[in-house]
Amino acid sequence: MNSQNTPVHLKLWHREFWLMSLASLLLTSAVYMLIPVMPLWLMRTENFSSLEIGLSMGAYGLGLYLLGSQCSWLVQHYRRNKVCMLAIFVMGLSIALLYYIDNLRSEFMEFSVILLQRLLLGASFGLAQMVLSSTLIIDTCEAHQRTEANHSSSWFARFAISLGPLAGLLLYTSLGFTYVLYAAVGCVLLSLLLIRCVSFPFRAPEETVHVASLDRFILPVGFVLFLNLLIISVVIGFLFTLSLEPVFYAFVMGGFLLALLAQRFVFRDAELKSEVITGLILLMASLLVMYTSMQSPVAPVLLGVAIGLVASRFLLFFIKLSRHCKRGTSLSTYFLAWETGVALGLTLGYAQFYGNPDALIMCSLAITVVALLMYHFFTHSWFMSHKNR
Repeated sequence: MNSQNTPVHLKLWHREFWLMSLASLLLTSAVYMLIPVMPLWLMRTENFSSLEIGLSMGAYGLGLYLLGSQCSWLVQHYRRNKVCMLAIFVMGLSIALLYYIDNLRSEFMEFSVILLQRLLLGASFGLAQMVLSSTLIIDTCEAHQRTEANHSSSWFARFAISLGPLAGLLLYTSLGFTYVLYAAVGCVLLSLLLIRCVSFPFRAPEETVHVASLDRFILPVGFVLFLNLLIISVVIGFLFTLSLEPVFYAFVMGGFLLALLAQRFVFRDAELKSEVITGLILLMASLLVMYTSMQSPVAPVLLGVAIGLVASRFLLFFIKLSRHCKRGTSLSTYFLAWETGVALGLTLGYAQFYGNPDALIMCSLAITVVALLMYHFFTHSWFMSHKNR
């Protein structure tokens, strides 16, 4: 069968699933709230160069990998919800560190301190999101509903890609950077409370789990999907380095809603390959519109539809690539591919293209073409021959 439709079960949307999904939305919003705002603060307040800003924002991507190999051991030897809550608490502390830097110091902050803060944020967010998506959300659902649960909960985090920057820019322009930090820490604490409200039964730990392993961390067989998705998300990271208005992200959110409708009605029984191909073509169209007019509402709407179609389909590809016992690992691999690409795009965008949006958009267009050709001529056929479900 070359088409695929994710069914809808009303029984999935119970209290625990709502709480876990909203926690994912809040956690991701807290991270993405800082992406368009923190570089402005580093440049205007801390006198960082564009290269230093790029390296600082990219350090978050390295942090994602620091605790990933210990994820399986931690959730086996300690209560899995406690591990997630501790990671979220550390995440809140790392954001609060920026408040100390911004308000309680009179001198400029050292570049190394900002690098450490971003590494800590990446490590804590990475561990929290891996445990949340690969373990906690799955544990609240029946076995036959888990693919739908993964697909649906991922949309909550996806909406944070637009909601976080929108909220961050509105707060920054009206109240200042301090209130962005208040909002980010508030999101983190609220997500902590939501997870605290869910009861998880005790599970006896496995004795053979190693302290460091690839379980719940990286799915080696998914390298081709990982690379293709990373190339696509680099373009998204590039676009985050542009000076975009809050209304841009509001229109991106509208594009996400259109993507949801398209998945349900347009691509319901379409050929499996069509969704990613359409999404990448729409991404190229969005970049071309942005090249001619940054003020056009068409570009962010197309961008939102493109991200929604491509990211959600790749998530299902990762799930179907893995065996049943490796579902959590495939989800973490998808998460790492997306976030690594965004972090890499932020690094290169600020370090190489800051102040030159035309060159950045043209480079983004070229990368999107490469991603499309890779998917059309190699990735899709590779996936069809390697999938397990």
